[in-house]
Amino acid sequence: MPPPLFSLKILDFSALLPGPFGSMMLADLGADVLRVEAPTRPDIVRFVPPYDGDASAWHRLLNRNKRSIALDLKQPEAVEIVKRLVGAGGYDIVLEQFRPGVMGRLGIGYEALRAVQPGLIYCAVTGYGQTGPYRDRAGHDNNYLALAGVMSHSGRKEGGPPPLGVQVADIGGGAMGAVVGILTAVIHRHHTGKGQFVDISMLDMSIAWHAHAVSHYLVGGETPAPESWQLNGGGYYDFYETADGRYLSVGSLEPKFWEGFCQAIARPDLIPRGIDQSAANQQALKAEIRAAIAAKELSAWTAVFADYDVCVEPVLTIPEMVAHPQTQARQMIVDVPKPDGTAQPQVGSPFKFSGTTAVYHHAGGDVGADTTAVLHELGYTDAEIEGLRGRGYVGNP
Repeated sequence: MPPPLFSLKILDFSALLPGPFGSMMLADLGADVLRVEAPTRPDIVRFVPPYDGDASAWHRLLNRNKRSIALDLKQPEAVEIVKRLVGAGGYDIVLEQFRPGVMGRLGIGYEALRAVQPGLIYCAVTGYGQTGPYRDRAGHDNNYLALAGVMSHSGRKEGGPPPLGVQVADIGGGAMGAVVGILTAVIHRHHTGKGQFVDISMLDMSIAWHAHAVSHYLVGGETPAPESWQLNGGGYYDFYETADGRYLSVGSLEPKFWEGFCQAIARPDLIPRGIDQSAANQQALKAEIRAAIAAKELSAWTAVFADYDVCVEPVLTIPEMVAHPQTQARQMIVDVPKPDGTAQPQVGSPFKFSGTTAVYHHAGGDVGADTTAVLHELGYTDAEIEGLRGRGYVGNP
């Protein structure tokens, strides 16, 4: 059985994290993703440590299962190649991550490419979207989360908003937004024959991601603050330090879980207090839990809660997560072939299907590694390719 997205051909102009992570997920599921890269200004992700041999491990992950063509998009000949890829080449889905208007100025914006391929699906991932006063403003993950209000109710009262260990706006907003937007447009095109422009804003997505908190204000007139409500540290749903400086996550919200948790920590006297959501009671309750958890090391608590299914888990380090039996059972760490024939361990695809599985053909390769092969597929002769390469319009090999 072919992979789920075998019929999709995506021309990917994106760089850094959001777009490439999204197109990686699509490539893992069978989409033919062709990266368009500059011959002399490669994506900075190629130089981010750690290194695996002569290449960035991060680059090898983000660009697995993709081919690469190197084009100088400032040259008319390169623009013509892009149009041939979108037209005769069948790459009728475009993903880009430039600021609004850049692709248009290069001659390969939505309108120009739609003239070549009327059914074109064109997805642009930006920080603030194609409209509004911030459309041309630069930004990064923490800026989008800040403007979205997410960080105003994250962290501790005394410590302020924390820098997060995962790029929520980049991946949850940019990458996942691109994936959902593209696949939605594909379904629409399947039924109507019409393509469209997909405008993904990482700020918009960040606002949507904490709609539950925003509802406190929109409906209840309440402005969430750090440690002010049940799910952001205002209640006993929280992390608790153990005797050896590790942490337990306690998510025992439902009555049956709360009762089991109190039994497990030998504090059944706390059970009646779980229903009182007043700030004073919750903070006092947390102090009692904190003292109980601090009495034992993490390994001891892990052993205790092995017998209690009450939504309590240890905060694992990355090495512990990699070795965890659930991670292994779900094949979330996979070995992906590199160009030299060896393999690199990488995080696998989170998508599981009953009839197909993600296939890891190869890790990300060199800039423009597939330029010659792709140009041959478009009908260019060896002489024409050498001429383009000699003038610096396309890269090697």
